[in-house]
Amino acid sequence: MLGKVNHVAIAVPDLSAAVENYRSTLGALVTEPQALPEHGVTVVFVALPNTKVELLEPLGDASPVSAFLEKNPAGGMHHICYEVEDIIAARDRLKDAGARILGDGNPKIGAHGKPVLFLHPKDFQGTLIELEQV
Repeated sequence: MLGKVNHVAIAVPDLSAAVENYRSTLGALVTEPQALPEHGVTVVFVALPNTKVELLEPLGDASPVSAFLEKNPAGGMHHICYEVEDIIAARDRLKDAGARILGDGNPKIGAHGKPVLFLHPKDFQGTLIELEQV
């Protein structure tokens, strides 16, 4: 069911500072910030030869990332995103296996313009999982 790792997401308290750090210290290529109001975040992607790193900061007070940063003020790994061929088939298989899908269980459009779902971290060894249809 799982394809390749699409990205690893890191929540940051200051996106501009994180972008500057990745660009100047690591010499990384970083995309322009993209606001995703439906997800409550602003994101950038760090391009790597084999995957991407997503840096994300809260967008608005109701952002789920705000709660994460309250517990982890310096930031940290937020989630890992895996690619799937068919997100609805993956969702149904996961639900049948007892996994919990966050939100209303229906895919939303993610930062890459493709359908995404999030899986409850308690069902996956404490790690928030994002699935993205390829």
